[in-house]
Amino acid sequence: MGFFDFLSKGKASGTSSRKVPSDREIQRLGKVCADKLAQNYDRQEAITQLGRVGNEASAAALLKRFDWSMEPSITDQDEKEAAAKGIVSTGEVALGPIREYCARAESLTWALKVLRQIVDTEQYPKELLGLLGGFDTEYRRNAEPKIQLIAALAEHAGAEVREAVVPFLDDANETVRFQAVTTLFALGDEEAYPAMAKAMLEEESLRIKNRISAGFVDKEWSVPTDLLAPLTEVLPPDFRLSGQRLVRA
Repeated sequence: MGFFDFLSKGKASGTSSRKVPSDREIQRLGKVCADKLAQNYDRQEAITQLGRVGNEASAAALLKRFDWSMEPSITDQDEKEAAAKGIVSTGEVALGPIREYCARAESLTWALKVLRQIVDTEQYPKELLGLLGGFDTEYRRNAEPKIQLIAALAEHAGAEVREAVVPFLDDANETVRFQAVTTLFALGDEEAYPAMAKAMLEEESLRIKNRISAGFVDKEWSVPTDLLAPLTEVLPPDFRLSGQRLVRA
């Protein structure tokens, strides 16, 4: 064996036997990754090292970087993109940590970006439905995760999606209800028409009433016969009934 052959063999051997960080080391790196007050260099190095590990623990640690923002925004963006890349490289092994993260996070923006890159087109809406299933329509201090999930489902028409979104027409949060209406109109599923018409009977928000009414006008949808009389009493000022259809007054 020649000298350079020996060096090549040694290099290859060293690469293949690279030591995976211990759980304790991953926890340490995760703390640095999640620390807004850490030095940028230290945090970026922690993100890089975690991105090379590729297991559930490292993915969970990288997800913590999505919990907060910092200035300058370009540094914040770079770090989050690096964290996202590290999680995506982990593949489906990261799905467990992502689901757990989404169940407690204040915002799902980055987690959903990562999720969409890991799973295929068919699996993605199923993941969204699974996450939305973890929420009810009761009051929640931070409703942003529900809003984001319902908004993301607007791109995935189907009975299962419609059935999952309709209950949120009765959500305690006005913005959640508004997003549910917007998503249901985007889905274009006629089975949702009666539910939206009934929702308007008890809806107190003029913004939502206007959104439902405008949607019925734009889509040229017919109002269910049994709801014609009740709707007449609650229509916003800018709308009226003409036969079984809503029109602008």
